[in-house]
Amino acid sequence: MFPSCYSKPATEGGGKRSSTTKLLLGVFVVYALHSAWMLYGFLSTKPCDGGRGELCIVSYLAAKPRLQLSVFTCLQPDDSPLSLAVKLDPFDPDSTFEKQVNVSLPEQTRANGSLYAVVYVHKAGVSPLEDRREVHHSARLTTHVTRPRTRVQDKNLRPESAVSHWRPHLSITMMSEDFSFSKAGLPSDVRRYIRVSQEGGRTIYLPMLLIDELGFRVRDLVEINISTAQLPLTVSYQGISLRKFRFSIHLHDIVYSLRQFGFTEENIDEIKATLMGSDLYLLVLTALTTALQLICEFLALKKDISFWRQKKSIAGMSRKSELNRSNDNNDLCSNQVWKVFKVFKVHLGKRFRINKLDEEERKTVEYDAQASRLLSYLVYPLCISGAVFSLGYLRQKNYYSWLINTLITGVYAFGFLSMAPQLFINHKLSCFRDELLFFLYLFQRRCYASVAKRRESVTRKAKTQ
Repeated sequence: MFPSCYSKPATEGGGKRSSTTKLLLGVFVVYALHSAWMLYGFLSTKPCDGGRGELCIVSYLAAKPRLQLSVFTCLQPDDSPLSLAVKLDPFDPDSTFEKQVNVSLPEQTRANGSLYAVVYVHKAGVSPLEDRREVHHSARLTTHVTRPRTRVQDKNLRPESAVSHWRPHLSITMMSEDFSFSKAGLPSDVRRYIRVSQEGGRTIYLPMLLIDELGFRVRDLVEINISTAQLPLTVSYQGISLRKFRFSIHLHDIVYSLRQFGFTEENIDEIKATLMGSDLYLLVLTALTTALQLICEFLALKKDISFWRQKKSIAGMSRKSELNRSNDNNDLCSNQVWKVFKVFKVHLGKRFRINKLDEEERKTVEYDAQASRLLSYLVYPLCISGAVFSLGYLRQKNYYSWLINTLITGVYAFGFLSMAPQLFINHKLSCFRDELLFFLYLFQRRCYASVAKRRESVTRKAKTQ
């Protein structure tokens, strides 16, 4: 709680930074600078201007072609007949719309099967299968959720079964910004979604589609049974910029990585809600702040270890307070154990031994025990009387609730009892002498400020006369 203000002079060379610390700090700084450079490149993609013979890839949407958006349903993408669900002609890539339709479920889907949606952006009035410049993207409209185990009447456990559920939302996004890429500097995350085509002497890229999975939540799923003939589907579209498109790609990659690490869908939903509810610049600022916080914590830990290495005496330090700090989850466990060993003068070498205390250290231990004993005379009766008062005069749900509240109060009281001795030791060793003198000076300055002002005014009048 309070740092010790009594310590012996440090040995020479104790303040030198080790080469290992310099190396680790240098690696971390290089990593932070590299991450900042990557973020800068992510936020500001340089367009291609065609200077110095630079090869550019221009957007197919720059010519303002007449397009059509078609959404089909099928049992398997590219391997089953398509059923038209939504048709938008003409289609404006910069527009935003939302439409709700009823989708008929095939018999295979109702029998615990699957159903997919295939989104096409193609030339208006032409079948997407006949347009060589069409772009499409498929997404699942169903997902299988495992039922929890339930007990039946014969007390046997029914095996787990995966049941098909309906996703009622289909969110479509497309990069509608008229942006020219450099062929040599095409971002790696965009390469997966870009399709190029030759038009005369130019290289163009077709519209980049993306099915937004970040808005999907497990709580929105609807169970499909054999009697379900139709289910509603809300289809939404939004044209986005290149920056937001790349940001969405990275968020989808993060969600995919979380699934690979074994995160549940409920946990992923919470993370997606945090990511989607925050602004892009706010997330970048949060990442930079987190990196700065890690650097500060590393330097603070290094300084703490250096201080304890140089400390040869425990005079002025409360053992009980240090034991209470060892329960702090914000510090490394091994570091706290090492500091507890230092406080109790425990030496772990070839032989286990406890070093003897000098006169000043014995006084500190005596003050520590005295403070704990005096505080216990106050804290324990208060805890017992408070427990009796709450049982007799306050409304309780049951005895179990009263016992839990009493134990929690006891834990808080024990924490106070274990941290307060450090303050008592500091008073005994006169560590607050300078602070008390400073407060007395401030008090006197405030009390006699009017007298000083009167003296100044009298002096000025005398000089003028």
